[in-house]
Amino acid sequence: MAIEVIPTGAALGAEVRGLDLSKPLTDDEFEAVQQAWYDHIVLLFRGQKVSDDDLVRFSKRFGELDIAPASATDMAGGQALSRPEIWIISNVVENGKPIGALGDKEAEWHTDMSYVAEPPMASVLYSLEIPSKGGDTSFANMYKALEDLPDDLRAAVENRIVNHDASTTSVGELRAGANAVLDVRTAPGAKHPAIRTHPATGGKALYLGRRLNGYLEGYSVEESEKLLDRLWAHCAKPEFSWTHKWQLGDLLIWDNRCAIHRRDSFDGSERRVMHRTQIKGDAPR
Repeated sequence: MAIEVIPTGAALGAEVRGLDLSKPLTDDEFEAVQQAWYDHIVLLFRGQKVSDDDLVRFSKRFGELDIAPASATDMAGGQALSRPEIWIISNVVENGKPIGALGDKEAEWHTDMSYVAEPPMASVLYSLEIPSKGGDTSFANMYKALEDLPDDLRAAVENRIVNHDASTTSVGELRAGANAVLDVRTAPGAKHPAIRTHPATGGKALYLGRRLNGYLEGYSVEESEKLLDRLWAHCAKPEFSWTHKWQLGDLLIWDNRCAIHRRDSFDGSERRVMHRTQIKGDAPR
């Protein structure tokens, strides 16, 4: 069956048809997938039935994988997953312990793990259980957000560095062992250019991480807050985004170097279980 790439019609995203990801990709198939990914930033593969081994094998075609922290692999009161590269994203509690991370709350716009020196270049997310409604994931194209940035904002962020805070999660919760940030200028985390160049496509994209506790170096805290508020309001415009409504067996891969994403909240009495991998990246430049 020939591979079909069907764009969403929005600012980013495409569905790829004609592939069974429970089987290894041929080199020609992977080349087609990779080019589609560069072109569309987020790829959707529907109706997949993949094991954790299959998920890891597919993800590894793009590069070396991060190893999930113990908190993300701790299943059902201590039973570890067979693959250390798998993150569990879930609201389910078994034997008094969460089986995964991020619960059922809304996750704000963010880029995965931008608070480390070498953030993951990509994330892969596979749906195992989904609620009847809610939990949708939205993506925004940071190439387009930069292209359409007002001149004064572009000048304000050109050649600037953003501090990416590591103290809180994307659902706004303080990480274990972290202290509340009292001064955004000294928040723990990493420093990255506000505009980064994609190493494969050569395109330039805004790279802001997440809003909470962010700081744009070279400005007073008050100036930075005002600029970041304007930048994030711009990035969240509907014309830059696409929202994915999950179905069972959906597998998504997105490019963290040129996209941000968020998740809608959902009813915590319903189960949502996703398995995720992350492909290692380089320091943004």
